[in-house]
Amino acid sequence: MAWSLRTVLAIVSMILLAPLAAAQDRNPQNNQTAAPASSMGAPDAFSPAQSREIEKIVKNYLVQHPEVLQEAMEALDRRQKEAEADKARTVIKENNATIFNSTHQVVLGNPQGKVTMVEFFDYNCAFCKRAMADMLDLLKTNSDLKFVLKEFPVLGPGSVEAAHVAVAARMQDPSGKKYMEFHQKLLGSRGPADKMRALAIAKDVGFDVSRIEKDMNSDEVKAIIEESMKLADALGVSGTPTYVVGDEVVVGAVGLDELRAKIKNEGK
Repeated sequence: MAWSLRTVLAIVSMILLAPLAAAQDRNPQNNQTAAPASSMGAPDAFSPAQSREIEKIVKNYLVQHPEVLQEAMEALDRRQKEAEADKARTVIKENNATIFNSTHQVVLGNPQGKVTMVEFFDYNCAFCKRAMADMLDLLKTNSDLKFVLKEFPVLGPGSVEAAHVAVAARMQDPSGKKYMEFHQKLLGSRGPADKMRALAIAKDVGFDVSRIEKDMNSDEVKAIIEESMKLADALGVSGTPTYVVGDEVVVGAVGLDELRAKIKNEGK
């Protein structure tokens, strides 16, 4: 996060002056001519000359003690992450059934698994392509894992087309076996994923392409994708892959070891 020096100085000034404002509030007789304590942190509480002097003092202090600024920035970053985590926990709790047990979602692994991991993905996401190996490894080595895939086509029109084809294909395959082959081939293929590529792979896997072309623009397919998009928006998901495990949102292709650790922690 890049902040201007003036912004940093203003924030630090307010922090440093907070005790003074509180003291004035408790003992107003100490300075009868001073501005009211309630306005000490306001931008117009000081004259231009006073503001310049305060900024000079703060700047000199930070030059002499730069570690203070680093600590402040780290503390702010921690608070922001904690706030985001708290918000995610609330959203997950309020949308638990739709996130983990929607009738629209694709379920891999053990449908009755003790631990559920949800992945929002895009067929044109290079990081999702890389993370597919992690998913396959987790499914192979953990018989008690329920893995849920949710379409989140955010990387252009081609991604949207591919998602529509994928959902329509899944509607033909209750067992999920052909869909899994289709998913791996499309996500693992080189070049951009779009309608033509997705249909070609669907045909190669053995799906009824004519039926897919009819179903891919149906209200049902649109509703399935819209559900995932709304969930992602509520969770604050902005990129792929993004995982949900328990009450936690895990952003990015974090790697097999970290995903295993999340599953292990959730399974306790």
